[in-house]
Amino acid sequence: MTIVEATRTVVGGIDTHSRVHVAAALDDVGGLLGSESFAANPAGYAALVSWLEGFGQVTKVGVEGTGSYGAGICRFLMRSGIEVVEVDRQNRQARRNAGKSDPLDAVEAARAALSGKASGRAKSRDGWVEALRVLLVAKRSARTARVKALTQMRAVTYSAPDELRGRLEGLSISAFVSSAQLLRPSRARDQVMAATKATLSSLAHLVNDLEAEITGLDAMITPLVRSNAPELLAIRGVGIDTAASLLVAAGDNPERLRSEAAWAHLCGVSPLEASSGKVTRHRLNRGGDRQANSALWHIVITRLAIDPDTQVYMERRVKEGRSKREVVRVLKRYVAREVYRAMPRG
Repeated sequence: MTIVEATRTVVGGIDTHSRVHVAAALDDVGGLLGSESFAANPAGYAALVSWLEGFGQVTKVGVEGTGSYGAGICRFLMRSGIEVVEVDRQNRQARRNAGKSDPLDAVEAARAALSGKASGRAKSRDGWVEALRVLLVAKRSARTARVKALTQMRAVTYSAPDELRGRLEGLSISAFVSSAQLLRPSRARDQVMAATKATLSSLAHLVNDLEAEITGLDAMITPLVRSNAPELLAIRGVGIDTAASLLVAAGDNPERLRSEAAWAHLCGVSPLEASSGKVTRHRLNRGGDRQANSALWHIVITRLAIDPDTQVYMERRVKEGRSKREVVRVLKRYVAREVYRAMPRG
């Protein structure tokens, strides 16, 4: 009689950092097999996987920080055919009670994956959606800087000498920026006028450069969205920016979203139970991807402005005693369902 030893199954956990990742390995009943540190580079990723496989067959790995420091190891694990589970950071109370260390965090990540407490599949971040995401990072940064520069220009104008303030006051943004660009400090009669003109001119040139940067980024973002998600753009109220935010939230592997309800939860539009005693109610979900949540809000607001059916629905629910904010939340949930059906599936 031959006895065949069963292959041990292993669940891993990784606490990610910029230079070093700390890994832990558990057996199928949660026993700690070991923990080790590895360099956060391709050679380190290969050594980490080899180390885990030395304990047995790796079924899945829980990873903290899959969207930042852990992106590289996640891609490596997925290419190696290992399931990657996205693990949230421990809450503060748990850290106060149990202490904080990198090996402990790695063990907790493995336990979360083993127990099913963490079950969400990580984004692959290896396709056109990842390209879209990094372009959006640059665009949002440029747009924020542009708004800040315009605000500074207005603030400088309020305290400018009366002659200069009179020339710039009441102008539209485009006219204001164009006029400020033409200011010549060398022609000023005093130091305050010269300094104010120099400041306004400098900020106006910055705004102009940022607008050109945003235009250039749009020229790269728009074709990506149009060619890969035409059904999403066909939805009423969905534009390039809102579509891009929703696509980034879904990721390059949207099949990881098992249902429309999971998508709504990801976007933070699934009502959360807040019942107690005889009171049955739901509260606002403040979690989820806030960029996706904002995109759904913009779609709803656009429809309220142009879509008669949405306007009628708002009026009816308000008459029933709902606040406008509550109706907008309900509409965001409906839009999330519609968007989910139009998402590209690979």
